[in-house]
Formats: sequence, structure tokens, C-alpha cells
Amino acid sequence: MRKIWFVTAAIFVVAMGGVASAEAPGDPTAVKSEDGKYLDKDGNPTYKVAPDGTVDWYTYSGYRRYHSECHVCHGPDGMGSTYAPALKDSLKSMNYADFLGVVASGRKNVSTSQENVMPAFGDNPNVACYMDDLYVYLRARSNDAVERVRPAKHEDKSEAYGKAEDACMGHNDKK
Repeated sequence: MRKIWFVTAAIFVVAMGGVASAEAPGDPTAVKSEDGKYLDKDGNPTYKVAPDGTVDWYTYSGYRRYHSECHVCHGPDGMGSTYAPALKDSLKSMNYADFLGVVASGRKNVSTSQENVMPAFGDNPNVACYMDDLYVYLRARSNDAVERVRPAKHEDKSEAYGKAEDACMGHNDKK
């Protein structure tokens, strides 16, 4: 169900006029929590870092997923590479809807000097089921809220998160 929502949202974003937008993601301050998922004033997923450095589950999971699926092209900790842009910088101007659209549908930037292609990951459950996690982690990196290292302390995974993850990954037989 979660995967279908992401793909539907990405298609909607693309159909509504493209993927790129000048609208920045806004203030990342968490103002609300729903089952361990923090949201900003606009209802977008965001991070929460406690004074002792403990990060929310989504930030921690996003770190793990980023290094499992994204760092090969985009470099360690979102810092970019010669092959792909620094997502740490991209998230300073890319809002949540644009992020979902690019990750789900891909992107192709062609110029006379180079061709950059990001493949679509909307059908890859290892990415599609964790788009919020990836967005939250990269948003935290773009605001220097987390360091370039694996977060040492994190909140526990909520029961709601675990159920949504199981459903998205096709593990509906878990109770």
C-alpha cells in the first residue's frame, strides 16, 4: 500500500507539470509526531534530533537505506561524486513532492558536455518502501542536523512503522 502511494504521488507530481520546482522544502522543525514519524508545519516528513544526539527512527533508517542503495552514485553521506550530484545540497531547494517524483520516476539531464541519468526506483521496494526515510535523512544532512557518520543513538522503530514496512515489502503474513 505504501509503495503504491509513493508511485501514485510521483506520477501526480510529474503530471502536474514536471519534477523540478523552485519551492524550497521550508522550515524543517518538527511540530507534530504520528507514530514516531515527525512532520513539519506543512505536514512533510522531517527529522528530530534530541540534544544528546539521539535521532528519530526515520533519520536512522534513512541513513541505512541511503548507504545501501544511493551512495554508490551520490557519494558517502549525500556529498556527491563525479557521477551524481550532492543530495545534501539538492535537498536545500527540493521539496518533498519533487523528491518523491525524482526518486520514483527518475530524471535525465542532458547537455552538450554530459548526460546524467537517474534511474527510476518506484518499482524497487528497497527504495520505494523507504522514500520517507531517505528524504528525512537527506533533509537532516542538508541542514547539518546530523554528521557524516552513522547516528550513534536512535529512537526505536514504532509498531506502526514496522507494520507499514512489512506490508510494503510484501510480508503481510507477520502478525
